[in-house]
Amino acid sequence: MWTLIQVELYKIFRRPRTYIAFAAITALIGIIQFGLKLDGDTYVDFMMRDINSSITVDGKILNGYQVCYIVLQVLLVHVPLLIALVAADMVSGEANMGTLRLMLTKPISRTRFLLAKFIAAMTYTILLLIWLAVLALFLNMVIFGTDDLFLMKSSYVVLLKKDDIFWRYVWAFGFAALAMTTVASLGFLFSLFAENSIGPIVATMSVIVFFTILSTLNIPVFNSIKPFLFTTHMIGWKEFFDIRVNESNEAIIGSIQNPWRIVQSALVLLLHIICFVGASVWVFRKKDILS
Repeated sequence: MWTLIQVELYKIFRRPRTYIAFAAITALIGIIQFGLKLDGDTYVDFMMRDINSSITVDGKILNGYQVCYIVLQVLLVHVPLLIALVAADMVSGEANMGTLRLMLTKPISRTRFLLAKFIAAMTYTILLLIWLAVLALFLNMVIFGTDDLFLMKSSYVVLLKKDDIFWRYVWAFGFAALAMTTVASLGFLFSLFAENSIGPIVATMSVIVFFTILSTLNIPVFNSIKPFLFTTHMIGWKEFFDIRVNESNEAIIGSIQNPWRIVQSALVLLLHIICFVGASVWVFRKKDILS
């Protein structure tokens, strides 16, 4: 099995399109860092314009932790497209090159063959998130330094102490990896139904856009289906940055306001991954391979 995974990883990182995602993330984060380093004070003034008269924040608001949160809000919406470029090509790419039928002539079960491909796609996804963490968190800590994290929610503000932030990012990136693996498993499933990668990539992004719109629409008729859409739970990483307060309205260090909401979102995403991968195995085992 490990040999199969190694072969699939070699195929992934041999293709030029694989590095598009890494290059795009590097360029986008670099642009954000350049802009905030050059004119970050203006951004902070704009962010604080409505509450400057009622709240005073000590320390440096624009620090590495703050910039990382900004980057995650911006990029995690677009990373699914970068993941689909590879995940939706795992099987359809083989069919397009005419090598899929040849691969299945080897004494390897279809299930093992497909699972090796999915694990390789999942490994690519995790490596992409690690690269995102290196640039968005660690590099920003070097460039902008570290301080308390100030976040504005819809109806309240959150102030996290400097020593109570890093572990939250570790878990947030872990949750993001789970969410992006869900996207990879969806693209992987669609790749079984085409002999070129364009269709599965477009289909994956279309489903994500459609479900995202349903998840964000505040229309009562859709409220009953929102909890079952994986797009509703993909932003669950933000829950790590909500903190509980005591009766004196003082923040409880090391706490999370809604930990069970995170668990629920993680379980929903995991269930989707199992269903998508399970459906992929079922379809592939019954599929007539003609190319």
